[in-house]
Amino acid sequence: MSDDRPDRPPAAGLVEALRVRRNATVGLGVGTALALLVYLVRTFELLGPNAGTQRYPVIGPEGWFLVLGVVLASATALLVTAALTAATAVRVSRRL
Repeated sequence: MSDDRPDRPPAAGLVEALRVRRNATVGLGVGTALALLVYLVRTFELLGPNAGTQRYPVIGPEGWFLVLGVVLASATALLVTAALTAATAVRVSRRL
């Protein structure tokens, strides 16, 4: 079977032009900082005690909030990375 596709530039050039690595690093930092802040506020009740009487099975409230913190950090990192990459793509396309 022959390769009938035309030659394409490597994807690494696009990733580099859109500065995806830098955007992912910034996104990871923002996501981690936000998750840590929310975790500390909730775990140490910095805004006052929780009025609810919920039960937290198996790993306790700190464990559940840690798991939620990881989810929040990864979702925020993905959102920030996507937004920064889209903004970079718009800037690069306007220069062309």
